[in-house]
Amino acid sequence: QVQLVESGGGLVQAGGSLRLSCAASGHTFTSYILGWFRQAPGKERDLVAAFWLSSGGEYYADSVKGRFTISRDNAKITVFLQMNSLKPEDTAVYYCAATNRGPILDHTQWAYWGQGTQVTVSS
Repeated sequence: QVQLVESGGGLVQAGGSLRLSCAASGHTFTSYILGWFRQAPGKERDLVAAFWLSSGGEYYADSVKGRFTISRDNAKITVFLQMNSLKPEDTAVYYCAATNRGPILDHTQWAYWGQGTQVTVSS
């Protein structure tokens, strides 16, 4: 049974930092991409960052470049999203997801999803 378990969300003031974690299990994810999406109320679910487990390649949305960093734990299939210089517009539910196909910007192509974790940035 595939599981993606997120943790690390919460409430932070603008300019602060949070670190999200996503632990993946129940599947051989070697050739997969693990990513973080976010969805604010009334808005689309957008890809924030992605990490290619086979190559170490990374993707970042323009809105988070230079502020967010995606990384992995080499011993486990765990992906982190370090979020610095947070802004109120970063407020959303953040979802961990996994896929082995693209296009990665199309959230319908992502096969597995976590339950989501709320990130709230106050001004």
